[in-house]
Amino acid sequence: MRIGVLGAARVVKQALTDPAKSAPEITVAAIAARDPARARERAARLGIPKVHESYEALLADPDLDAVYVPLPNALHAEWSIRAMEAGKHVLCEKPIASNEDEARRIAGVAAKTGRVICEAMHPLYHGLFDRVAEIMADGTIGEIRHVSARVCFPVPNSKDIRWQYPLGGGALMDLGVYAVAVLRALAGADPAEVTHARAKTRVPGVDRSTDARLRFPGGATGRIKTVMWGWPVFSFTGRVEGTKGKLTVRNPIAPQAFNRIVLETGGKKTSEQAAKLPGTYTCELNAFAAAILRGEPLRTGPEHFVPVMGVIDEIYRRAGLPVRGASLSARSE
Repeated sequence: MRIGVLGAARVVKQALTDPAKSAPEITVAAIAARDPARARERAARLGIPKVHESYEALLADPDLDAVYVPLPNALHAEWSIRAMEAGKHVLCEKPIASNEDEARRIAGVAAKTGRVICEAMHPLYHGLFDRVAEIMADGTIGEIRHVSARVCFPVPNSKDIRWQYPLGGGALMDLGVYAVAVLRALAGADPAEVTHARAKTRVPGVDRSTDARLRFPGGATGRIKTVMWGWPVFSFTGRVEGTKGKLTVRNPIAPQAFNRIVLETGGKKTSEQAAKLPGTYTCELNAFAAAILRGEPLRTGPEHFVPVMGVIDEIYRRAGLPVRGASLSARSE
């Protein structure tokens, strides 16, 4: 399966060209960028054989089956939709859209065109989450009472696009999307309600940290905390508290580097590590190819990304900040 790249972002090497070397059904065949010179430089560095002079030219390439979209958040929906309408399958960086409405439009175009759309929420494809699902299914910790996820990583450069509202910036958009995904995976359900949210800003409309409380069907509670400027500086954890015990997942975001599953039941604490390899990005690419070539299900298709964006929108509203993609002057009533 031949894939083209829309954009010359730094993440292309980590998320696509390197892991594609271990994904036998994926060939990275072309790239385009707003600046063709930058596209040529990136192609030479990453070993991508073909450079197109524009995004439109890449989408018109009949030799490509799919595209990878690593553009700024605010451009994800537009170019994912344009790619599907051009007959291409799409792997789009997270978050796949600026808001729930955009996510629903993406899902609608995918259904209409019959193209595969996949949000690049790579950690969910790792074996760590398979093992966590097994533990949750066997009843080891009992009935779920509380689920939490924390994803914190500093972004000190104020010129970084993650601090720009028009481009879909914010801690919740960049890091919190991981936290919501981990929360859903641990709970095995979508939150029914965001009960409280508080955000701190560094620039107008852009959250540097967000803390939200949620409620799940059946009464279990949830919490996410995400920070890209503040305290804690680094934190990557997920936790489930049940009627029989607790489960803690350390580093659910990059388990290929390090991970640990800690179980506390019956007064005893045990821990284990899921196999680091294959890495998250390789697992994701293999799943993307399998969905296209054999119709196998994806973990991060529309049934995943539409509710995730709905939760993110509601957290912003509860915190008194504008939903991404809305006017910066917009506020929830």
